[in-house]
Amino acid sequence: MKINKILGIAVAAAASAGALVAGSIPASAAPEFTPLNAEMLPAMQRDLGLTHDQAVSRLATENSVAGLEQSLTAALGDGFGGATFDAATGRLSVGVTDAAKLGQVQASGADAKLVRFSAKQLDSTVDKLNAGESAAPKSVTSWGVDTANNRVTITVAPGQVSAAEGYLTKSGVDKTSVSVVESAEIPQLQYDVRGGDAYYIGGRSRCSVGFSVTGGFLTAGHCAAGGGSLAGYNQVAMGSFGTWRFPGSDYARANVNSNWIPRGLINNNTRVTGSTSAANGASACKSGSTTGWTCGTIGAKNQTVRYAEGTVTGMTATNIRSAAGDSGGSIIAGNQAQGMLSGGNTTVTYFFPIGPALSATGSTLVRG
Repeated sequence: MKINKILGIAVAAAASAGALVAGSIPASAAPEFTPLNAEMLPAMQRDLGLTHDQAVSRLATENSVAGLEQSLTAALGDGFGGATFDAATGRLSVGVTDAAKLGQVQASGADAKLVRFSAKQLDSTVDKLNAGESAAPKSVTSWGVDTANNRVTITVAPGQVSAAEGYLTKSGVDKTSVSVVESAEIPQLQYDVRGGDAYYIGGRSRCSVGFSVTGGFLTAGHCAAGGGSLAGYNQVAMGSFGTWRFPGSDYARANVNSNWIPRGLINNNTRVTGSTSAANGASACKSGSTTGWTCGTIGAKNQTVRYAEGTVTGMTATNIRSAAGDSGGSIIAGNQAQGMLSGGNTTVTYFFPIGPALSATGSTLVRG
């Protein structure tokens, strides 16, 4: 969605400039391009609404256009006013500050438009704003070059334009090169939710993430029994528990806020690709926030465990080493999620199977 919006702005800006000079990059000129990341094409198809062939063609064109932009940047020097790729036409639109150089851009196979500010001038404006960053009011949330509109855009909270104007005056930049935009959206850091990482409950206790699900993660139910808000491994606010059950079962679903992105990974970068149950005797490993990565084998299934706090049924035994604080952590066999660590003793560790937990919480496993 964001990419489409940006491309839409670029197209609109090119149309309104009125100084486009015809030129084209023949489809035959785009070399074959094979992405090294096997997950790239499926992601482009999903997020950009492309077919497989369209994604391949777009990558090939963009690869060719990147080289063209690089050569024009060097050739135009101070006259280079930035470049924008139009995905709809597969063409590169290049801004130039000297009308005499429009033909040079056209001859290269790109579109050309006359602009007021060079890329170096806009970058210099950003540098000045950066130098005075400590004096910027809190209502100013970002600034940067907007190549499509040949401006530097500074973003402020609604109703705070005057505050931004005051900062621009103090910074000494050319105000004609800056556009002020109001937005209620506040940028914030984002962190990955990964199996085995620590999280903290109400500032009182620590457990471990099991597996990421859409909008949150699964962990042990007994971790949720005391309630309280959640903070991540870095003590940043994380969210709250949703559905949970203990005793009887031992599962919980935590819902995370927008600071956190659930990933289909264990914290040693093991990918989680499914949740097929492994056979008795198969190897399996655990990631927990106390003892880290430890391995063993799948033992007897459908075990009833009588903790002092209550009885849990339907568990699986293992000989994987664990300790307090590992509760809720990931048990994985190969790349297949098995369940969330519940408890045990010095020789046996029990986990609650992920299948029933996914079903009971209505969750969808995030796959790596």
